[in-house]
Amino acid sequence: MERVTAAPTQPKLALDELDAEQAAAVRAPRGPVCVLAGAGTGKTRTITHRIAHLVASGHVRADQVLAVTFTARAAGELRNRLRALGLGGEAGQVQARTFHAAALRQLRYFWPQVVGDVPWKLLDSKFPIVAQAAGRAGLSTDTDSLRDLSSEIEWAKASLIAPEDYAGEVARLHRDAPYDAKKVATVYTYYEALKNTPDGLLLDFDDLLLHTAAALEDYPSVAEEFRGRYRSFVVDEYQDVTPLQQRVLDAWLGDRDDLTVVGDANQTIYSFTGASPAALLDFSRRFPEATVIRLERDYRSSPQVVSLANRVIGAARGRIAGTRLQLIGQRPDGPEPGFAEYDDEPAEAAATARKIAKLLEKGVPAAEIAILYRINAQSEVYEQALTEAGIPYQVRGGEGFFNRPEVRQAVQALRQAANRDDLPDARGADLVTLVRAALAKVGLTKEEPVGAQARERWSSLMALVQLTEELTAHDEELDLSGLLRELAARSEARHPPTVQGVTLASLHAAKGLEWDAVFLVGLADGTLPIQHVLGPDSTVSDEAALEEERRLLYVGVTRPREHLQLSWALARSEGGRKVRRRSRFLVGLVPDDSPASRIAPHTTATRGPKRVHPTCRVCGRPLLNTTATMLGRCSRCPADIDQELLTALKDWRKEKSEALSLPHFVIFSDTTLTAIAEQRPSDDRALVAIPGIGAKKLQTYGADVLAIVRSRARAEG
Repeated sequence: MERVTAAPTQPKLALDELDAEQAAAVRAPRGPVCVLAGAGTGKTRTITHRIAHLVASGHVRADQVLAVTFTARAAGELRNRLRALGLGGEAGQVQARTFHAAALRQLRYFWPQVVGDVPWKLLDSKFPIVAQAAGRAGLSTDTDSLRDLSSEIEWAKASLIAPEDYAGEVARLHRDAPYDAKKVATVYTYYEALKNTPDGLLLDFDDLLLHTAAALEDYPSVAEEFRGRYRSFVVDEYQDVTPLQQRVLDAWLGDRDDLTVVGDANQTIYSFTGASPAALLDFSRRFPEATVIRLERDYRSSPQVVSLANRVIGAARGRIAGTRLQLIGQRPDGPEPGFAEYDDEPAEAAATARKIAKLLEKGVPAAEIAILYRINAQSEVYEQALTEAGIPYQVRGGEGFFNRPEVRQAVQALRQAANRDDLPDARGADLVTLVRAALAKVGLTKEEPVGAQARERWSSLMALVQLTEELTAHDEELDLSGLLRELAARSEARHPPTVQGVTLASLHAAKGLEWDAVFLVGLADGTLPIQHVLGPDSTVSDEAALEEERRLLYVGVTRPREHLQLSWALARSEGGRKVRRRSRFLVGLVPDDSPASRIAPHTTATRGPKRVHPTCRVCGRPLLNTTATMLGRCSRCPADIDQELLTALKDWRKEKSEALSLPHFVIFSDTTLTAIAEQRPSDDRALVAIPGIGAKKLQTYGADVLAIVRSRARAEG
């Protein structure tokens, strides 16, 4: 690699500004050092001062240090801190880069020695090649499918899993693949083959790491030259290293041990990308003589926020939990974190907007306030609430709701439905059904799909359905044209400034950031923890995934400096069934004197007498999801379905849908017909008591349905 002959750098050290633990990490002898650094404990200051100390003590030259992290933003922060110490930014000084940027630089230098004159090009996007591979494999090439397939290939390569091993590893790890694992493996195989072109090699970002590691592993001259150039390594956020990145780091090190790592296993939230805390957890086993230092003094958050964070992570289980750090708040006292339970999401969003307005009145800058949620689709109701309150905002790590491609496609599908003259004048509950039918054409399925991108798309489409439910609850005469006007008005109103506004962000996008005030919203079971890590009746289906969801909450709780509010809603739409309950992670955290604590676990505070959640008609347990509520029983309780009645109802629905030229589910869903076949209503009152059957459907179809039920009863009698 290129040699640097700059004069030795004299770093600007300020060790008296460090606390005892930070100073111990800085002064640790050259060799393996592991810094377990909790949120807000000054890890970046510590590792940059350690680099400066190593240079000032003559252990290593500045240009022999390579510091790596995972994002361009984090690498930029490292460079800024090093520059302030007189060590960063120029040739002859410390290099601070992402793993991929470091590998790209090295590969460009070593390629002629390793491969010769074979040309190569870095792919800006793998989508076109994944699309070709998916087409050859007979899979969909729509945008969401390509994103999920690309993510799956990235996970496999980051996990050092070859195409021929993919299906077996997916089965072994019980991983949810977006398609049949053998199909994904076929796409993966085609993808790798398609990158070998007559004009040379096409490399993706993971290939940069693979080729760099292979060059050092297989070519002694390359390894010797590199290891003569770089002698000391620092890795930030070490809990997020993937097996592929660890392989590169091992190749960089060789048999040396001049390595400093810093991380917090309890902030591991990217396992879906292949990241694993295993290297951090096993550091002392690999390096028995390593110096291990724990940073637990929290300089970011008030003691009240720190106390809650400790209690959140204190309930964690598993091996990672064994490394938990007991944070000690160093800032002055602040207000206690607040907890609030609301009837529905619109009420939660409106209350959040009001609380933000009060903070703004007290002088808290809008840019120092954040609303954090589990998935991006949750932003819609908060964008609306902030817009109505006249509060500027910016969406971080994603587009505003109405700018998302799937939402634009959905609105276009609704416009097309509105232009049809063969559909009935749907209003109220029938409008909701019509919207569901229209959005089914752009990807809305009955069940939440597998695959991160598909889930995001599905959640956005479901948010439109829920918005329709909310609007029809206010106006039972709302029709499709009125709905489109409302959507257009909301979309037009949302043009917030991109700076100096309240931040809306997912918990993943919030990692590494901080604000004066944070609102953690939507903390209900099924949202955090997210539904796909839970089994039927909210039982845990994946303990490891559940613990990662807990760590997501921990990351959120550790973001604010002073003000923290946690809230959840019992229903999605205004006036909807209150079938949700607060997140299981909040058990034992809500203070006894909080208004939220006075609501019984399965009842809700309303503007009248307390309403009890619907219960199973078999076992009496609360019903916690939509399907169970519609059926009137838990999924684990025995069904009492009259199969002949169900067949008769489906035959009637088919005839009716053909006669009216309507999709069958516009008349009644399968779940509603199943509920009728189980409960066998004998009159109008019993029929309308089944969720999904309102006054309009009772008037239109009630007589037919009751006649079929009575006919079946006579046949049995």
